[in-house]
Amino acid sequence: MTVLRMVYASAIELRTDEAYYWTWSKEGALSFLDHPPGIAWLIRFGTLIFGDTALGVRFGGIVAMLVTQCLLADIVRRLTHDARAIAIAVLMPEAALYYGLLMAKVAPDVAMIPFAVAMMWSLVRLAQSGDGRWWLAAGLFAGLALLSKFTVVMFAPAVAAFLLVPEWRWRWLRSPYPYLALLIAIAVFSPVLIWNARHDWASFRFQGVRATANYGISLRTLGDYIGLQFGLVGFVMLPVVLSGLVMTAWRGYRSREPVAILLSTAVLVPFVYFFFKSLTLRVGDTWPMFMWPVGFAAAAVNLAMMPGEGWSTRAIRSGMFWVNTALVSGIAFVVIVFLYYVAAPWNFLGRMDPIGAEAGFEQVAARAQAALDETGATWIATTDYRTYAMMRWLFRGRVPVVEINERGRFQDFRDPGMDRIEGHTGLYIGRQPDDRSSLWATIPARREPLGQVERRWRGVLTDTYTLDKLTGWTPELTPPKDSPLFQWRVLALRASPRPLSFATNPSPGPTVSAAAARRTAAAS
Repeated sequence: MTVLRMVYASAIELRTDEAYYWTWSKEGALSFLDHPPGIAWLIRFGTLIFGDTALGVRFGGIVAMLVTQCLLADIVRRLTHDARAIAIAVLMPEAALYYGLLMAKVAPDVAMIPFAVAMMWSLVRLAQSGDGRWWLAAGLFAGLALLSKFTVVMFAPAVAAFLLVPEWRWRWLRSPYPYLALLIAIAVFSPVLIWNARHDWASFRFQGVRATANYGISLRTLGDYIGLQFGLVGFVMLPVVLSGLVMTAWRGYRSREPVAILLSTAVLVPFVYFFFKSLTLRVGDTWPMFMWPVGFAAAAVNLAMMPGEGWSTRAIRSGMFWVNTALVSGIAFVVIVFLYYVAAPWNFLGRMDPIGAEAGFEQVAARAQAALDETGATWIATTDYRTYAMMRWLFRGRVPVVEINERGRFQDFRDPGMDRIEGHTGLYIGRQPDDRSSLWATIPARREPLGQVERRWRGVLTDTYTLDKLTGWTPELTPPKDSPLFQWRVLALRASPRPLSFATNPSPGPTVSAAAARRTAAAS
């Protein structure tokens, strides 16, 4: 399965967010608006080995998967000493689409998951040994997880329950180790705190829009959340893991057993939170993915515990039947999805295909290169970060690329090559209808239409891009913070996975409403 992921990582062109994170790996910023810097460091690790290739960008995710599996295996080994349970814990991620295949797609969650599981592993070692120094290791891994993505704070209730519910609570409350662990986590996380202190706490305000957004009850977004969990974890695997977690929680809280409390709470609390959040907001496909590896460990441990708890032979056999079914069907599904993307020529999902919807940028880059040659332009301008990221990735530094708006995303980025931009002709590449953004009314550039280019994947039209020649203007890399060129776009749309448009004319694409614009101004 690791070989399968490496083939996938090499064969499939980068998605837009992956290219965006790759651009981070080329910068020297302490942190970034969207996320902490962990994913940039993970990508830099892979590209140092394999260069600026698709495999190089994704190699860190393949390593993260293996590290996660080793940690899960050791957690289950220490708790059960049961070889079958260990094998189940290792195979469960392989049978879940997100981990079995898509851990090869780099995202902040991929960088966070091994550190989050390592924190849980440290607390399991603490519970078994009683050695308070394991708190320090847990603090270190918690800090490293926070350096990758903020959502790991959703493990805090589990750690608090692990500390306070068992009979040992007074021992640890009087001990310096938990407090030292917290200080270590903050110290490791300090690059993000320093960057945010210098930039008006931009990351926290940026992500806080999602945490506080409420657009009213929507069964559609609830269905999206539940459907994603079934699709990415497994149609059989998800019920198996959830039932194991409920049994683990019952066992843990009834007997005040620390590890059972830790493992079950670490998954059930975020799961319930995202469930209720999905009633009013579209939950992203990767947001809950940090929690399920802990659920795999809990489910494997639960199976090993059942014979010793007096469960009937029929119940134990039924549990194993469903686990085996989940593993076999899940791995088969992962392999089928792999073959569909790597070997098949068809597009069964049309424009809804999650990979195809972001493929085909080579067509845009080829047309852009022809326009550069035709006009003598020396730099490329865009008005959305996805196009910006893909042009940087595909041109690999041969041509400066600048997103002329949303400059708040690019604070502390290096000079993109102003000596080749200032006073020179530029080429604008804009996804329709973003090319009709009202921002152009505030930009004193002359736009001369050069044509259009379509982006297709397996014969299906995904997007159309406008190409314009730009003259008489030099982009401002650090506009004032109240400038529309600085402000980033609003987050947390209820049901719109595509980037927002600032089109002034009616169009098929989504647009920002007046209320959303007010929220953007307030957040920025």
